[in-house]
Amino acid sequence: MEERDIMEVDVLFVGGGVACLSGALHLANLIKRHNEKVGQGGDGKKLDEIMIAILEKSAFVGSHSISGAVMDPIALKELVPDFLEKGAPVEGEIKKEEVCLLTRNGRIKSPITPPPLNNHGNYVVSLSKFTEWLGKLVEESGVDIFPGFAGTEVLYDGNRVIGVRTGDKGIDEEGSKKSNFEPGIDLHAKVSVFGEGTRGSLAKTLIEKFKLDEGKNPQGYVVGVKEVWEIPEGRIEPGHVIHTMGYPLKSNTYGGGFIYGMKNNMVSLGLMTGLDYEDPLLDPHREFQKFKLHPFIADILKDGKMTQYGAKTAPVGWYFSIPALTVEGGLIVGDSASLFISQKIKGIHVAMKSGMLAAEAIFQSLLKDDFSHASLETYQKALYDSYISKELYKVRNFHQAFQKGLWIALIKAGFQYILGGRILKGRLPTKPDFVHLKKVVDVYGTDSPTDEQKGVIKFDGKQTFDKETDVYYSGTTHEEKQPAHLKILDLDICYTKCTEEYQNPCVSFCPANVYEMEIDEETGKRIMKLNFSNCVHCKTCDVKDPYENITWMPPEGGGGPKYTVM
Repeated sequence: MEERDIMEVDVLFVGGGVACLSGALHLANLIKRHNEKVGQGGDGKKLDEIMIAILEKSAFVGSHSISGAVMDPIALKELVPDFLEKGAPVEGEIKKEEVCLLTRNGRIKSPITPPPLNNHGNYVVSLSKFTEWLGKLVEESGVDIFPGFAGTEVLYDGNRVIGVRTGDKGIDEEGSKKSNFEPGIDLHAKVSVFGEGTRGSLAKTLIEKFKLDEGKNPQGYVVGVKEVWEIPEGRIEPGHVIHTMGYPLKSNTYGGGFIYGMKNNMVSLGLMTGLDYEDPLLDPHREFQKFKLHPFIADILKDGKMTQYGAKTAPVGWYFSIPALTVEGGLIVGDSASLFISQKIKGIHVAMKSGMLAAEAIFQSLLKDDFSHASLETYQKALYDSYISKELYKVRNFHQAFQKGLWIALIKAGFQYILGGRILKGRLPTKPDFVHLKKVVDVYGTDSPTDEQKGVIKFDGKQTFDKETDVYYSGTTHEEKQPAHLKILDLDICYTKCTEEYQNPCVSFCPANVYEMEIDEETGKRIMKLNFSNCVHCKTCDVKDPYENITWMPPEGGGGPKYTVM
């Protein structure tokens, strides 16, 4: 058994996104203010030498952070009231916005902005830049951040979480130690906070182990595919926000597009596709490329150039999909806790506030030296009493309404807004995303659909790009001589049932060309080629595989995309 170093900390945040960064900064501030008050003769005793640590799998803080992104500043104003003076990298305050329905060649502009999409007073941001900035504030507060270390295992003492193990480094593709081998370390903590983003690999094991989702709706997700472009000056102003629905997605597929004006003649645009779609050959990356060919979008991008690409999933299960958020010694925050408001297409302020509320519960536990489930559970109560819960509750059935198609959903969504979320039933049921896939023959009427039926387009390398090119622009790199971090549980399923029924949808739904089916020239058999070094860590495969045959695990620390403006 490999001997591992043990590092003792008081509070461990797993994940360097905005949820954990906000929680760590808020906790450090609470401790500082408390100690100053005690030092001035206040009640209580000082909390001396409290060690707070953040574990982050990416090479540097912000390099795996990606969102649209429009940010409601409500949580930021609480955490850093003088955020503008401190140089928060906002791209522009939103003063102009529009919502439109795209047809194949035209658009219908809404005469009003639907209230949930009214963003006046909010900000366009690059989440990677914002996260990097927030990380610097966190380090200045005395918190230790450890980038390049992936948490791969939750550590327990009985049913109590006592910390996290980081992954070994220097393991080759056969699982043998290389000359640069370094065993992972065990980080022990009084409290561990899990904020790994969507479909967090450790949070997922916590939810399964303790049945934290018992009685809840299953989680639901969208995958967002995004590019940042530099365009000619004056074409779209910083803070100009455009949201679209309709083309290129079919009416029975949940999703929509966005175009956000940024500084320095940059524009952020993307397409979100609900992963409860039915067509096994639907390709979200290809749909996004078609989105850019629409005349309205093409005019915005004309004579511009693409500078960065990325993709990620976001949770849209909402209120009824939020798992129990506390266990002995552990809390779940942010996207890992299904805290995202897709009706408003916002999650940053929700993630930040959840981290801050977790910090407040941990602070009280430190004062009492009590880290029991009962003590930490004040976090969950505070969250359900906060504006987070109120926002989520108002849209508790929003995504479920779209399972009957766009047009019926828009009517239902309107009634839901007027009635505060009520519609026919208090809670509409849902199914896991992967069970919605239909067989190829049931969608197309044949098991050999043509390229035209599938919506295949040619990529011109100027306005539309193949997956390999886009992955290059994500900056994604991995140590290739390591075990694949995408675990296919049974390859025989890939070659039999999945081929026969669905024609291997992983080839289509992965936005990074990780999965390829090749024909062996000697045997004529299909072979799965796993390009794991392409992976942008979106986790679509972990969500959408029809047989739940793929498990996403963190690769060696430091691998993945290198986002700087996403």
